[in-house]
Amino acid sequence: MKNTIRNLQAIQVESPVDKIILQLKQLMTSGQLKPGDRLPAERQLAERLGVGRSYVREAILKLEFYGLLRTSPQSGTYVSGMSIKVMDNLITDIIKFNKDDFSALIEARYYIELDAVRLAAERRTQQDLHALKIAIADYELKISQDVDAVEEDMLFHIKIAESTKNSVIESMMVVLIPDLIKNIIESKVCGKDRGKLAVKEHRLILQAIEDQDVDAAENAMAAHLDEVLQVARTAFAANQIIGKH
Repeated sequence: MKNTIRNLQAIQVESPVDKIILQLKQLMTSGQLKPGDRLPAERQLAERLGVGRSYVREAILKLEFYGLLRTSPQSGTYVSGMSIKVMDNLITDIIKFNKDDFSALIEARYYIELDAVRLAAERRTQQDLHALKIAIADYELKISQDVDAVEEDMLFHIKIAESTKNSVIESMMVVLIPDLIKNIIESKVCGKDRGKLAVKEHRLILQAIEDQDVDAAENAMAAHLDEVLQVARTAFAANQIIGKH
């Protein structure tokens, strides 16, 4: 019986972003989109695919992060010069990366965000503070109305990454944050009232960034992410035990 259960595999539900990536992969590997070809504008892609522009933008950002697309502010987004074989393997890895090891993703996010918030506290500008305050206000409004605030939560953390003035950290956060926060909130990993608790935690993080108190910023972020980190570590430990049997 144990062997039978172990052989069962979780059903993978594709997200709209995954489906966009797979469609772009098919166009690239079939030669319909060749290296150097320019993609249609985000608006056109969204209309053609029947999805919101945010999904298209997220798919493009992920493909850019892995070097499969490159964007020029002046002329648009282009297919890179990678071989079809490399491209095929990378796209498969990108989609697996979103699903296969949720615990590892949470752990990676935790340590990246601790470094990010320290840099944000050190380097933030008045413009960054303004953007962070807007993100927090938008989040709190949704929470007060008992409305889903996933996007507002994502935006707050992405604005912290932007405040680091480090493009690599920013790109890494863009890749990690959307799938993680959606998964955490939709799965209610930390309970249904987690959003209300996060309001105070966000404000403490913002205050430390505004004060340029690097240590306080790290401590506030660690406290904010601690609950989900503990859930991830518990899941990791359970998987290790299951793997030994």
